Amino acid sequence: MKFLLPSLALLSATTSAHYTFPALIANGATTSSWQYVRKTTNYQSNGPVTDVTSTQIRCYELAPGTASQTMTVKAGDTLGFTAQSSISHPGPLMFYMAKVPSGKTAATWDGSGEVWFKIFEQGATITSAGMSWASQGAKQATVTIPKSLPSGDYLFRIEHIGLHSAGSAGGAQFYISCAQITVTDGGSGSPSPLVSFPGAYKASDPGIMLNIYYPVPKSYTCPGPKVWSG
Repeated sequence: MKFLLPSLALLSATTSAHYTFPALIANGATTSSWQYVRKTTNYQSNGPVTDVTSTQIRCYELAPGTASQTMTVKAGDTLGFTAQSSISHPGPLMFYMAKVPSGKTAATWDGSGEVWFKIFEQGATITSAGMSWASQGAKQATVTIPKSLPSGDYLFRIEHIGLHSAGSAGGAQFYISCAQITVTDGGSGSPSPLVSFPGAYKASDPGIMLNIYYPVPKSYTCPGPKVWSG
C-alpha cells in the first residue's frame, strides 16, 4: 500500500497537466463548452493524440459533427479557443482551416482529403538559456480569419503540440479541437498549400521528434505546410 499513494499522485499530476480546447472565442465573447466545438475523444481524460497516422490527428473527435452547432463569423473576425485549464506544455501552436465541399455542411463533413490549410503558426524563441514558447501557460488562443478567405462552411482546427517528451518517435503530444463555422463577407483568395490529416505529418519530422532541452536546438520549424496569409 505504501506505493499506491505516490502512484495516484503521479497520475493526478500527469492528468492535470493535459488540456482540451472546448469553447470558441469570437471577437472576445466566449461560447459554452462544446457548443460549436466538436466534442473530443479526450473531453474527460484530457489526454493527447500521439499517433500522427491515426484519423484522430484530424479533429480528435468522438464522431463527425457530434451535437455541435455551427457559428457564423465574418472574414477578418478574431476567432479562437479556450484552453481547459491552460496550455501547460511547451510546444508550437497552429491553426488550420478546411473548406467544406459542395453538398455537405460543417455539421456533417468529416474533414477527409487534401483540404486543410494553415493560417497561423507560433514556434519557439531560442536563446542560450533554452527554448521558450509564447503559448505555454495561456488560457486561450486566437487568430484573425484572413479577409480574403472565400465565404462558406469551414472546419476550424487548433493544434498544440507538447514537446516535453518528444525525444523519440511517438513522444510528442497533440492537443486538438475542431469547430464548425460559416464564414460570411469573404474574399476571393485561394488557400494553399493543402494537406490531409493524417498525411501532413510524419513521426520523425524535425518539428515533432526532438529533444527541446539538451543540447538546445539552434532553430525550430513548425511541422506541416507553410502558412497561407490570404
